[in-house]
Amino acid sequence: MKLSQILSFPNQLTLLRMMFLPFIVIRLVEGHYNLALILFVIAGLSDGLDGLLARTLKQQTVLGQYLDPIADKLLLSSVFLTLSILHKIPWKFTVLVFSRDISILLASAVLYMIAGLRDFSPSIFGKANTFAQVAAVFFVLLFEINHARWAGILKLTFLRATFSFTIISAVHYVFLVGKRLHSLGHTASSA
Repeated sequence: MKLSQILSFPNQLTLLRMMFLPFIVIRLVEGHYNLALILFVIAGLSDGLDGLLARTLKQQTVLGQYLDPIADKLLLSSVFLTLSILHKIPWKFTVLVFSRDISILLASAVLYMIAGLRDFSPSIFGKANTFAQVAAVFFVLLFEINHARWAGILKLTFLRATFSFTIISAVHYVFLVGKRLHSLGHTASSA
């Protein structure tokens, strides 16, 4: 791997986002939801910014293609887990989120090893799932700061959206993998 990939500004932002994670978790455990929310929003903004900069500055790298989703999953999974331990998110949501992510990770590793498949671009349902998770965490934290009824409604709405999109995106992923393996089988048998 070239040092220039690591030193590219978008990848530096992604690495910075990963470094925010322990501070967010510490703030959550200490009950400092204001600070946790501010750090979470900054991490979220850096996620959007690194992708925008990579495209604008033409600094898209192979490292960034792997690092960005890893940073997203680490952040969201860790925050979901911490909030469940703190009884702020019911465990069923966290277990579902973890189950989907671990299944996709394992399936990707197996497909890479047996078929050499590498490109696992996120689907529209995967992106909707990530958005729902980010919004759910945002409103869970906001509700801890301000117990307004509207914040509670939005918290519940996005937790339910996370539940739905986690299932839909997992099913869609299985469908896409099956389709790619099927086309790979046709290519191999016609060769």
